[in-house]
Amino acid sequence: MADGSCCPTMDLLRSEPMQLVQLIIPTESAYRAISYLGDLGLFQFKDLNAEKSPFQRTYASQIKRCGEMARKLRLFREQMTKAGISPSTRSTGDNEVDLDNLEVKLAELEVELLEMNMNNEKLQHTYSELLEYELVLQKAGEFFSSAKNSAAAHQRELEVQNTVEGSINNPLLLEQEMTTDPSKQIKLGFICGLVPREKSMAFERILFRATRGNVFLKQTMVEHPVLDPLSGEKVDKNVFVIYYSGERAESKILKICDAFGANRYPFTDDLGKQFQMTTEVSRRLSEMKTTIDVGLLHRSNLLQTIGYYFEQWSLLVKKQKSIFHTLNMLSIDVTKKCLVAEGWCPVFATNQIQVALQRATMDSNSQVGVIFQVLQTKESPPTYFRTNKFTSAFQEIVDAYGVAKYREANPGVYTIITFPFLFAVMFGDWGHGICLLLATLYFIIREKKFSSQKLGDIIEMTFGGRYVIMMMALFSIYTGLIYNEFFSVPFELFAPSAYGCRDLSCRDASTIGLIKVHDTYPFGVDPKWHGTRSELPFLNSLKMKMSIILGVVQMNLGIVLSYYNAKYFGNEINIWYQFVPQIIFLNSLFGYLSLLIIVKWCTGSQADLYHVMIYMFLSPTDDLGENQLFFGQKFLQLVLLLLALVAVPWMLFPKPFLLKKQHQERHQGQSYSLLDSSDDPLESEPHSIPDGHEEFEFSEVFVHQLIHTIEFVLGAVSNTASYLRLWALSLAHSELSSVFYDKVLLLAWGFNNITVLIVGIIVFICATIGVLLVMETLSAFLHALRLHWVEFQNKFYEGDGYKFCPFSFALLNDEDEI
Repeated sequence: MADGSCCPTMDLLRSEPMQLVQLIIPTESAYRAISYLGDLGLFQFKDLNAEKSPFQRTYASQIKRCGEMARKLRLFREQMTKAGISPSTRSTGDNEVDLDNLEVKLAELEVELLEMNMNNEKLQHTYSELLEYELVLQKAGEFFSSAKNSAAAHQRELEVQNTVEGSINNPLLLEQEMTTDPSKQIKLGFICGLVPREKSMAFERILFRATRGNVFLKQTMVEHPVLDPLSGEKVDKNVFVIYYSGERAESKILKICDAFGANRYPFTDDLGKQFQMTTEVSRRLSEMKTTIDVGLLHRSNLLQTIGYYFEQWSLLVKKQKSIFHTLNMLSIDVTKKCLVAEGWCPVFATNQIQVALQRATMDSNSQVGVIFQVLQTKESPPTYFRTNKFTSAFQEIVDAYGVAKYREANPGVYTIITFPFLFAVMFGDWGHGICLLLATLYFIIREKKFSSQKLGDIIEMTFGGRYVIMMMALFSIYTGLIYNEFFSVPFELFAPSAYGCRDLSCRDASTIGLIKVHDTYPFGVDPKWHGTRSELPFLNSLKMKMSIILGVVQMNLGIVLSYYNAKYFGNEINIWYQFVPQIIFLNSLFGYLSLLIIVKWCTGSQADLYHVMIYMFLSPTDDLGENQLFFGQKFLQLVLLLLALVAVPWMLFPKPFLLKKQHQERHQGQSYSLLDSSDDPLESEPHSIPDGHEEFEFSEVFVHQLIHTIEFVLGAVSNTASYLRLWALSLAHSELSSVFYDKVLLLAWGFNNITVLIVGIIVFICATIGVLLVMETLSAFLHALRLHWVEFQNKFYEGDGYKFCPFSFALLNDEDEI
């Protein structure tokens, strides 16, 4: 490992060595010390005030201040979003803004913005009312002018009618009308306004019922939606004029208008006054429009100024809040002159942390430096793997199952290769692999742009796993070349096919078969296998046996890693009574099956491996006959069968008794250990006594070991069978690809019609992308995930640790609530 001052080489096999550290920080330099540790991002603080509520902690008032500033920033963001202004993405410089000045600045901006919003709302309300008033003046004026015109025309008709008829009663009636007292004539009142169109029918019915029909209602539609003064939304409305008689009717009408949200406006039947009112409203509308535009421009300038500094202010508030939140986790010394912090940090970061603390002491002009002290503890440290953008996605796959226990072997190292490889075994087609590779290269080439953007859930997930998909695509191209499939079409890439027809006509190719005319095809499956009657049985046999071999190899790797775990932690019992019997049992059965498969491939034997494995258990002493693959096979089978039978009790019985003996010895030794204690027995007592006097239930340990043994024995069979999903999904992918090619593309080609061909190509592309490149990719991904989590990791991986979560400003992102 390199010197602690610089970063050592990244080691993913085991997590970084961690240490529990105590910091004694003078009060005057506490803020800067925490801030510099946040910039470093390599220290995880422990909460030493867990028994206190948030309001009882030392820096509760500062956190409240930061919360208030965060509320103001959220208000600014909402206002900018409504105005269509996005915060500036300029990089926030190193120029620090003082928190007190920022608090005053934000308060002033909030008051100014809220005052602008209030004035703008009032102006908009008045402007909307004036617009409605203008509509009422226009529509109601049309009502009255048309009514007067019709009344005048009706009066002229009556006069003509009276002159023509010359009736004897007419002079009397006219005389009676002329002598009528004008004060006794009924004067009708009227109310004008606007009502929402959707309520107009109900409005008319309620008016009729409430006044018993003693009103006359006239309505007309407004062509365009009107901005409602109360709601601020555009609503379809009708202009109405209600004629009534009497104060009681007027009172009822006013109440009904209020209930229906109808806005009433004053109106006169005097044409001269109508003209004056219309002129006045138009003038006020023009003035109001100018005032509103000026106010909106001023508000937009203010929001743009806020947007320019928004990211800087937001980051500062987040930092301040996180610093004070961390300071609240520290305990105050009895002298109240220093703060005591405890936390975990990697061993390699010791020098970096000390340098940061020294810099904090100097910058705060403190006369006392920070004391850095390593504590001894039996508490399990957090797990910390230093990853980069390539390895982080693979590590996330492992962590989704469970975080590794401190310093145990990390499956993430092997997952980088085994995961994309097992995926590719199921997805083997180099045409589909190239499509996946091109898609993921697009994300990789433009990763700087995408990393700074907010993506959708699915796109963000795909972007996060871009390097996993790239590896999956590369391995898919490799296995596709082995399977010799390009969108299910074989190619003679590396050499001509080894097989040919017996004659030029190839008449007997489908009955007698082909003969070997060239050397064996150098890489992958010979292209002549595709399309023959024996293609499916041949590929079934190949892929099924290959799946078993791959499964046995990966399970053996898992058991070997359990040996390295036991050796690293000094657990001899697990080595001799868990690793050894497990490796013997697995390889006595399925390791032997893998050996038979390889021997059969090499020798070209016709032996039935099903028969060999079944009768290895049912009749181990019978002769193998034609199923014998090599000399001494019968004796080897007997030895392996005995070893498998011995391995089961070997796994089950010794370990519980040895653990019991180990506990008793440790317990006896512990009763005398306190007499020979260290300089500070009060420190060592709490750590040693619980461990020494911890209860040991033999029955629980034995039952646990019994379950573990049964699980491994049955799992050896079921896990091996589970790897057959490699064969099943590979076959399904190949057959689906073949169906789309033969039954869509070739079928459309055979019609000799350009329209049918174009439709066929479109259907083929959509089916290939939708089914093979999306659904099949997801299916193979999930099955590869299961093989790693269940079949591989359960052989050695405990996964009961917890992640190292350092206090770091780099982890503050836009998604965090301010």
